[in-house]
Amino acid sequence: MEYGRRPLLRVGGRSVAWLPPLLLLAAVVVADFSTGERLRMISWIVLAPGISSAVCGAWTTAGYGLLAVATYVFVDSAWPEQYQAGLGDFILVAVGGALATLAAAVRVRRERQVLHIRDIADTTRRTVLRPLPPDWAGLEQAGVYLAADTEARVGGDFYDIQPSPHGTRVLVGDVQGKGLGAVEAAAALLGTFREAGYHEKDLATVAERLEIRMLRHRAHTVALGGADGDRFATAVLIAFPADTPQTLELVNFGHEPPLVVGPRGVRELPSGEGVPLGCADLAGGLLPPVRRVPLAMDETLLLVTDGVTEARDGPGEFYDLTREVARAVRADPRRAAPHRLVRRVRDGVLRHSGGRLADDTTIFAVRRLPGGGGPPGEDLEQGCLRY
Repeated sequence: MEYGRRPLLRVGGRSVAWLPPLLLLAAVVVADFSTGERLRMISWIVLAPGISSAVCGAWTTAGYGLLAVATYVFVDSAWPEQYQAGLGDFILVAVGGALATLAAAVRVRRERQVLHIRDIADTTRRTVLRPLPPDWAGLEQAGVYLAADTEARVGGDFYDIQPSPHGTRVLVGDVQGKGLGAVEAAAALLGTFREAGYHEKDLATVAERLEIRMLRHRAHTVALGGADGDRFATAVLIAFPADTPQTLELVNFGHEPPLVVGPRGVRELPSGEGVPLGCADLAGGLLPPVRRVPLAMDETLLLVTDGVTEARDGPGEFYDLTREVARAVRADPRRAAPHRLVRRVRDGVLRHSGGRLADDTTIFAVRRLPGGGGPPGEDLEQGCLRY
């Protein structure tokens, strides 16, 4: 993959970054002849390669440097000898062009490094938060991830859907802390979820595997000299059993309680009374219980991270997710559809916070598809679903 410089000025899909320095060069020449011998302005031509260094490539800037020198010599020679700017200004124009070329080369190299880092960050994000089809494993889904640090582009929030012979499993979570350490922990948990979520029949066993994975990841990080010995993650583990389409199973590891959104209103599912992943020792080794709750076919399950519920406006008031979702669905029941619901919450959070997110924000919504498409495990075993 080539990480080239992206033109700053474009018109009709074509770069016109070369035009402003050229117009400035022509303007200086016209001004020099217009002001007369009492105010020679030709030395200002050094600004042309200077501006080019900010918007054009190194070779274009070098061309403007040479053009500025040639134009200086031509215009200055057109004046009588007693009015010529002379050698001093010639050196200024020549040295200014050389320095502008060097500055352009440094800027372009830096831009390529930044683009390379962003491509790596995007690849990391796609690895941790792999793209999901809108209709996947019997579920209609929509999700959005907003990084609090727009330059980092990745964080500790994670979500995924895993089809299995035992039904479809969903995981949404938030690793404590930020940076690459949080990303590594999220990737470790997702890897375990994708394997255990497929192979294990009981959701409690999947939950246990996630807890063990978090402990193992922390131990490995500490053994390498890291400072993640107390890192944990809140999460919600959901199962849509293939044999009971009107119910779901839920394990909440201290996470924000999911919302059920449908034509009959909004209700909260069991809250996160359980301890986060990696903290089972604080509860005597006990994991949160598996709860079975009803979920109608026309109801959508909305899961968010604390970037949503802890978003503040100017006066410091938190975003009231339940109230805002209920108000939106009352006004238009069609907003309970996953893609509409996610878009509504995203826009509401950004509007409430003025676009200033204090934490990574994930909004994820799923709803059973009519008919469900059959047990997802059958298609997997036949090799029909690939990702």
